[in-house]
Amino acid sequence: MSNLNRHQIRQAAFQVLFAMNANQTLTAEEASQAVLTMDQFDAEEVEAVAVPDYLTFLVAGVTENQAALDEALTPYLKKGWQLSRLAKPDLIILRLGLFEMQNSTEAPAKVALNEALELAKQFTDDQAKGFINGVLSKFIENK
Repeated sequence: MSNLNRHQIRQAAFQVLFAMNANQTLTAEEASQAVLTMDQFDAEEVEAVAVPDYLTFLVAGVTENQAALDEALTPYLKKGWQLSRLAKPDLIILRLGLFEMQNSTEAPAKVALNEALELAKQFTDDQAKGFINGVLSKFIENK
Protein backbone atom coordinates (compact mmCIF):
# COMPACT_ATOMS: atom_id res chain seq x y z
CA MET A 1 0.00 0.00 0.00
CA SER A 2 2.61 2.50 -1.04
CA ASN A 3 2.30 5.67 -3.10
CA LEU A 4 -0.76 6.90 -1.28
CA ASN A 5 -2.32 10.18 -2.31
CA ARG A 6 -3.07 12.85 0.29
CA HIS A 7 -6.71 11.78 0.63
CA GLN A 8 -5.69 8.17 1.30
CA ILE A 9 -3.09 9.36 3.82
CA ARG A 10 -5.79 11.34 5.66
CA GLN A 11 -8.01 8.24 5.69
CA ALA A 12 -5.14 6.22 7.10
CA ALA A 13 -4.43 8.94 9.70
CA PHE A 14 -8.06 8.78 10.84
CA GLN A 15 -7.87 4.99 11.09
CA VAL A 16 -4.57 5.10 13.00
CA LEU A 17 -5.88 7.71 15.45
CA PHE A 18 -9.11 5.75 15.90
CA ALA A 19 -7.17 2.54 16.60
CA MET A 20 -4.92 4.33 19.09
CA ASN A 21 -7.98 5.80 20.81
CA ALA A 22 -9.57 2.35 21.08
CA ASN A 23 -6.37 0.65 22.28
CA GLN A 24 -4.27 2.97 24.44
CA THR A 25 -1.32 0.55 24.39
CA LEU A 26 -0.81 0.84 20.61
CA THR A 27 2.05 3.02 19.46
CA ALA A 28 1.64 5.23 16.41
CA GLU A 29 4.06 2.96 14.52
CA GLU A 30 2.12 -0.21 15.41
CA ALA A 31 -1.21 1.35 14.49
CA SER A 32 0.22 2.75 11.24
CA GLN A 33 1.63 -0.63 10.24
CA ALA A 34 -1.70 -2.31 11.03
CA VAL A 35 -3.62 0.18 8.88
CA LEU A 36 -1.11 0.27 6.02
CA THR A 37 -0.78 -3.51 5.80
CA MET A 38 -4.50 -4.31 6.00
CA ASP A 39 -4.43 -5.50 2.40
CA GLN A 40 -2.01 -8.25 3.55
CA PHE A 41 -4.55 -9.57 6.07
CA ASP A 42 -4.55 -13.11 4.66
CA ALA A 43 -0.79 -13.28 4.09
CA GLU A 44 1.22 -15.70 6.19
CA GLU A 45 3.87 -13.07 6.84
CA VAL A 46 2.99 -9.41 6.84
CA GLU A 47 5.69 -7.22 5.38
CA ALA A 48 6.26 -3.92 7.10
CA VAL A 49 5.84 -0.89 4.87
CA ALA A 50 7.29 2.59 4.94
CA VAL A 51 4.98 5.00 6.71
CA PRO A 52 4.48 8.13 4.58
CA ASP A 53 5.94 11.28 6.16
CA TYR A 54 2.62 13.12 5.93
CA LEU A 55 0.89 10.31 7.82
CA THR A 56 3.49 10.53 10.58
CA PHE A 57 3.09 14.34 10.60
CA LEU A 58 -0.70 14.12 11.01
CA VAL A 59 -0.77 11.33 13.59
CA ALA A 60 2.06 12.76 15.70
CA GLY A 61 0.64 16.27 15.40
CA VAL A 62 -2.84 15.30 16.56
CA THR A 63 -1.49 13.06 19.32
CA GLU A 64 1.05 15.55 20.67
CA ASN A 65 -1.28 18.56 20.42
CA GLN A 66 -4.51 16.90 21.51
CA ALA A 67 -5.02 19.09 24.60
CA ALA A 68 -4.49 22.31 22.62
CA LEU A 69 -6.75 21.08 19.80
CA ASP A 70 -9.48 20.16 22.28
CA GLU A 71 -9.16 23.55 23.97
CA ALA A 72 -9.47 25.32 20.61
CA LEU A 73 -12.50 23.22 19.58
CA THR A 74 -14.47 23.53 22.85
CA PRO A 75 -15.74 27.14 22.38
CA TYR A 76 -17.27 26.15 19.02
CA LEU A 77 -19.40 23.33 20.38
CA LYS A 78 -23.11 23.83 20.96
CA LYS A 79 -23.91 25.52 24.26
CA GLY A 80 -23.53 23.10 27.13
CA TRP A 81 -21.77 20.48 25.01
CA GLN A 82 -18.44 18.95 25.90
CA LEU A 83 -15.97 17.04 23.78
CA SER A 84 -16.63 13.94 25.88
CA ARG A 85 -20.21 13.89 24.51
CA LEU A 86 -19.06 13.65 20.89
CA ALA A 87 -18.87 10.34 19.06
CA LYS A 88 -15.21 9.27 18.83
CA PRO A 89 -15.10 9.35 15.00
CA ASP A 90 -16.46 12.92 14.99
CA LEU A 91 -13.95 14.07 17.60
CA ILE A 92 -11.03 12.47 15.76
CA ILE A 93 -12.09 14.09 12.47
CA LEU A 94 -12.40 17.48 14.19
CA ARG A 95 -8.94 17.15 15.73
CA LEU A 96 -7.39 15.96 12.47
CA GLY A 97 -9.06 18.70 10.40
CA LEU A 98 -8.14 21.44 12.84
CA PHE A 99 -4.54 20.25 13.18
CA GLU A 100 -4.13 20.23 9.42
CA MET A 101 -5.77 23.65 9.07
CA GLN A 102 -3.41 25.13 11.66
CA ASN A 103 -0.17 23.34 10.80
CA SER A 104 0.02 22.14 7.22
CA THR A 105 1.85 24.38 4.81
CA GLU A 106 0.76 22.11 1.97
CA ALA A 107 -3.01 22.13 2.49
CA PRO A 108 -4.89 25.45 2.58
CA ALA A 109 -7.53 25.64 5.31
CA LYS A 110 -10.40 25.14 2.84
CA VAL A 111 -8.76 21.96 1.50
CA ALA A 112 -8.30 20.65 5.04
CA LEU A 113 -11.98 21.42 5.74
CA ASN A 114 -13.13 19.63 2.58
CA GLU A 115 -10.97 16.63 3.43
CA ALA A 116 -12.44 16.51 6.94
CA LEU A 117 -15.91 16.50 5.37
CA GLU A 118 -14.89 13.65 3.08
CA LEU A 119 -13.75 11.67 6.13
CA ALA A 120 -17.06 12.47 7.82
CA LYS A 121 -18.94 11.27 4.75
CA GLN A 122 -17.01 8.00 4.88
CA PHE A 123 -16.83 7.34 8.63
CA THR A 124 -19.85 9.11 10.18
CA ASP A 125 -23.35 10.25 9.21
CA ASP A 126 -24.85 13.32 7.54
CA GLN A 127 -25.76 14.96 10.84
CA ALA A 128 -22.17 14.63 12.06
CA LYS A 129 -20.89 15.92 8.73
CA GLY A 130 -22.97 19.09 9.14
CA PHE A 131 -21.74 19.52 12.71
CA ILE A 132 -18.08 19.07 11.69
CA ASN A 133 -18.57 21.54 8.84
CA GLY A 134 -20.08 24.09 11.23
CA VAL A 135 -17.29 23.80 13.80
CA LEU A 136 -14.34 23.81 11.40
CA SER A 137 -15.83 26.54 9.17
CA LYS A 138 -15.73 28.90 12.16
CA PHE A 139 -11.94 28.54 12.28
CA ILE A 140 -11.68 29.64 8.65
CA GLU A 141 -14.03 32.60 9.29
CA ASN A 142 -12.04 33.68 12.36
CA LYS A 143 -8.62 33.43 10.73
